Amino acid sequence: MRRRDAIIRLAATAAWTSAARAQAVAMPVVGYLSSGSPASATSSVAAFRQGLSEAGFVEGRNVAIEYRWAEGRNDRLSALAAELVGRKVAVIAVGGRPGIAAARGATASIPIVFMGGGDLVAAGLVASLAQPGGNLTGIDIFGRELNPKRVELLAELVPQAAKIAMLVNPTALMVEVTTRDAQHAARANGRQLSILQASTASEIDAALAAVVQLRAGALVVASDPFFNSRREQLVALAARHGVAAIYEWREFAEAGGLISYGPSFAGVVRQQGAYVGRILAGAKPDDLPIQRPTRFELIINLKTAKALGLTIPQSLLLRADEVIQ
Repeated sequence: MRRRDAIIRLAATAAWTSAARAQAVAMPVVGYLSSGSPASATSSVAAFRQGLSEAGFVEGRNVAIEYRWAEGRNDRLSALAAELVGRKVAVIAVGGRPGIAAARGATASIPIVFMGGGDLVAAGLVASLAQPGGNLTGIDIFGRELNPKRVELLAELVPQAAKIAMLVNPTALMVEVTTRDAQHAARANGRQLSILQASTASEIDAALAAVVQLRAGALVVASDPFFNSRREQLVALAARHGVAAIYEWREFAEAGGLISYGPSFAGVVRQQGAYVGRILAGAKPDDLPIQRPTRFELIINLKTAKALGLTIPQSLLLRADEVIQ
């Protein structure tokens, strides 16, 4: 009897171990590819995980996430994307046009869910917003398209600024189109626009110093994942040099930036996570139309305005979604 009980226990243990191993093997892996660094992405990773959980997937419970960080170096993205493909991830989540291009260059079969974009149809990356086709879908945040609006807002905020500077990342895709659109907006508002470039932390230091040397009255920080990863640096330098600057995300204004205009960053990344979850649950990228934000936030930091000696026009205050005191 004892021998039979022992055999039964051993068989049960073996079956449990086999089932546990099968469950571990079956757990899907999501590849998370970012141009930034872990230190700068705490809030975005939290929002991404929230979106995943809303779709029924919790990291460590029924999904694993492999993180890859380019640390502000877009030239590393292709190699990092290839690593994720070699890891045989189920889905790749990525932000920004350089990351999209790197992921798409690494695989034509693994689903890719992006946050960022630009005109992906014109770039030949998707067939249409409604039916992307292929392995790519996600959330287009109007990054490039909103830069002219930011030029217009700065012209209203700092009417005495005859010259405005714009900071762009020269390694970004379609940077020529970004600067062209901003130049048109500046001319339409009777302003001269000077273009400054930065793709490293030291180049950001030099660019912000150049704003003062150029006697530019204000600065537009163009939409770019690298600049978002250097949020604290940009805000601190703008304060040090007394530069009135406008940014993409509310997080800049909350960190002490003067003004921001764009969609909700947390909302966009949460939606990206939800899309990844839907693909893990069986949806195909072509089943998920590319989404676009319908609401944009204007955030003004009055404390920063006071430190810069600026009086915010009442017209802007009335349109602001939030005024930070």
